Amino acid sequence: MTSSTPDRDALGAFLRARRARVAPADVGLPAGGRRRTPGLRREEVAQLAGVGVTWYTWLEQGRARNASDQVLDAVARVLRLDAAEHRHLMVLAGRGAPAEPGPPMDLRPEHTAVLAKLLPYPAAVQTDCYDLVAANRTYRYLFADLDAYPVEERNCAWLMFTEPSWRDSLVDEDTVLRDITARLRARQPEHRDDPRWNALITRLRQESPDFVRHWESYEVGADRTQLRHYRSPRVGALDVQFQSLWLDRARGERIIVMTPDDAATAQRLDRLDSLVGAAPAWTSLGDGAAADGSVAGA
Repeated sequence: MTSSTPDRDALGAFLRARRARVAPADVGLPAGGRRRTPGLRREEVAQLAGVGVTWYTWLEQGRARNASDQVLDAVARVLRLDAAEHRHLMVLAGRGAPAEPGPPMDLRPEHTAVLAKLLPYPAAVQTDCYDLVAANRTYRYLFADLDAYPVEERNCAWLMFTEPSWRDSLVDEDTVLRDITARLRARQPEHRDDPRWNALITRLRQESPDFVRHWESYEVGADRTQLRHYRSPRVGALDVQFQSLWLDRARGERIIVMTPDDAATAQRLDRLDSLVGAAPAWTSLGDGAAADGSVAGA
């Protein structure tokens, strides 16, 4: 990884949260009697990682400088970090350059052609911070008409946390909201100079106590295909495999698509497409983009 300025406060908070998650038995230590706080003690992490207690304390306090990759890897091993958490640790420690704020995503005809061809499966073009750029008609009407929302609210994280019709669609509400927050947390350090990211996190912290609760748990997650359960107001229960088709992984731009996990869901998605079939095959949702729903070459 290339070098950038460490975010020492965030690094310390992340280490403290992860230390509290690891039980002594997880790393082969006796419980050691009554503990004032859950998880490992600082001296235990230091001993197992092969570093000084004072230095590790400084690391958690944001006072340590120039931690080596070897030491960070050792701390990651002791704290049992998974791949996404380990990467997050390295970025907070200054390994990896922050992403330069770039121009809005360029919605191209080949993107919208894919959205149309995926019908009746719900699909949308999405940015790294969950902004919705375009959607096909089954995604547009999956929970509520996306065109009814102001452009600045057409963001999946914002809608899931603050919009009742979207939130009511979640069968496993807490699991989905925790996962969304964990993925935002994982990528946020690389975008700490990006006004879009800062505005989104600030608004969510102001408007959603549930977001604050999940954000302050310092959970970190990676994008992965997963089974999700929804309730559509138009067609009922939907069990889908939620996955990303990457357009530009470095920028986090992707087409998200929901494929049915069972025959009943497949039939309900067909029915949803029939119910909204008078709408264009796709709709642009971004600021200032054309939204005529035509598809080049379709």
